[in-house]
Amino acid sequence: MARIICIDYGGKRTGIAVTDPLQIIATGLTTIDTKDFIKFLKDYFSKEAVEKIIIGMPLNMDDTATHATPLVENAIKQLKKHFPQIPVETADERYTSKLAKDAMLQMGLKKKQRRDKKLVDEIAATIMLQEYMERKDG
Repeated sequence: MARIICIDYGGKRTGIAVTDPLQIIATGLTTIDTKDFIKFLKDYFSKEAVEKIIIGMPLNMDDTATHATPLVENAIKQLKKHFPQIPVETADERYTSKLAKDAMLQMGLKKKQRRDKKLVDEIAATIMLQEYMERKDG
């Protein structure tokens, strides 16, 4: 089996999580500068087999678009252009940043560590991927 990669796409930073090759565990991979997003993925895909890309879709509680929705829609177009062989699916990313911050608190991270937005983005991507995997299996 190949990995599934999950992207928490943002204007400045993008959090990335992946599954193991057996698609059992979601793990935070990294947070990158969004401007390096496609370059990073090209490099990663040259080393690892990836069968699907999940990207968080920012929506309001009433399912309307947020200020960030057009950014993600553009990122999806870029993904499909550069990686046409890999299917792209969206995932609901509502609450993932809050869940990430709660998880960091539960892990006992210090306040300074919890303010690290890069870590929040990576954990948010991991939560999104774990939720996707649970829905897929359930």
